[in-house]
Amino acid sequence: MRILSISDVISPILLDARGKDLVKDIDIILSCGDLPPEYLTSLANIYGVPLYYVCGNHDIRLKRNPPKNCVNLHGRIMRIHGLKLLGLEGSIWYNGGPFQYTERQMRSCLRQLRLTLWWEKGIDVVVTHAPPRHIQDGEDLCHRGFECFRWLITKYQPKYFLHGHIHRNFSEPSERISIENNTRVINTYGFYLLETEDSSDV
Repeated sequence: MRILSISDVISPILLDARGKDLVKDIDIILSCGDLPPEYLTSLANIYGVPLYYVCGNHDIRLKRNPPKNCVNLHGRIMRIHGLKLLGLEGSIWYNGGPFQYTERQMRSCLRQLRLTLWWEKGIDVVVTHAPPRHIQDGEDLCHRGFECFRWLITKYQPKYFLHGHIHRNFSEPSERISIENNTRVINTYGFYLLETEDSSDV
């Protein structure tokens, strides 16, 4: 199972032949937000695989002009290639813009999903824009993570928690990853290729 996760900045290499060699044989694309709708549409067409996304705090255009042939994952739990994915959009509230949530509002989003989470017996992959609080987040208000995401990790122990929002350059892939309980929290700024043995591994 090969998952291409993207966020925050356009990676030109993914739009040409070099990208198809670099990330060949992917099964799905997951966008963690703050990317233009045209970019998402292009990637879905180029790679010919399903693309699922959540909106970031700068994704005003996605509200008016959603990407074609892509699925908004926010507030939904979906089974995809044997995986149970949960999507949660936006960042912490900092100036009242769209796709910004107070801690209380995001907790409310999670409360509304608890029955489905119980019915599905948990989740495998969480796709968000913002990180959990104190895990790869920042101290300025805009870039603080959500405390309730830590509760989500502790309660349901997903295998992977994918996020964007924190712009950081990495010299090697391992620098993107933090381990919280049994969950790998991964900053997918730019793009990150996640490989698993098969869906049962996830």
